[in-house]
Amino acid sequence: MDQITAFLSQVVFTISGNELTVGDLLIVPTVLLVGWLVAGLLIGGLTSLLARRDVGADVIHLIRRIAWIIAIAVLAVTALELIGVPLTAFAFVSGAVAIGVGFGAQNIINNFISGWILMWERPIRIGDFLEVGDATGTVETINTRSTRIRRVDGVHMLIPNSTLLENTVTNWTLVDDIVRTKVSVGVAYGSPVRDVERLIHQAVTEHEAVLAEPPPSVIFEDFGDNALAFDAYFWVCATSERGLRGVRSDLRFRIT
Repeated sequence: MDQITAFLSQVVFTISGNELTVGDLLIVPTVLLVGWLVAGLLIGGLTSLLARRDVGADVIHLIRRIAWIIAIAVLAVTALELIGVPLTAFAFVSGAVAIGVGFGAQNIINNFISGWILMWERPIRIGDFLEVGDATGTVETINTRSTRIRRVDGVHMLIPNSTLLENTVTNWTLVDDIVRTKVSVGVAYGSPVRDVERLIHQAVTEHEAVLAEPPPSVIFEDFGDNALAFDAYFWVCATSERGLRGVRSDLRFRIT
């Protein structure tokens, strides 16, 4: 027993005048491991509680990240306190790291801050359907550096968070999932235009996906080179481009 005590009391090295023993080096990983497990259980329980109360997935995502950052900070400070190392001992190192980050990691910091802005202000949320440039897809997760969306063709795409803040992004579902679309129809010259209008309107209103309010409308758009051009405008609930294309396809089959 005396040999074990003597072994644990052996000084390994000194930091800022504080002697670190073998026992200190053994207890710190133990405390960190136990603290990490406890934090995981608590955060997991909090996540389950929020999910049962129908809290949005993006809000849960933000709360989880904040909770983990707080937990890591508490564990780090606790570990330093256990071995008697003051935070001022890392002042020089933190200053050097800050200078290095400022010169060499501007884009990373920009995306990191942008990620927190996205999660806090919530202009883009998990599950939203976005149009970014030529790509359209559903937001699956918002990380601290990039946002992952699943395009309509099933391919996953990572977009830097700063891109979403600095460029124009079309969010189809920011407020609700009600969108307006149209179907264009061309009929031969000499066709009874009022009957054409009535039949198109009937085909649109009878579709189960078309909303009654706002009501659909049929517009005699133009005299085309080879046909009279009509446009049917209507509103539907759609969370993806595929849903809109399906409704438009159904209406074209009905009208044909």
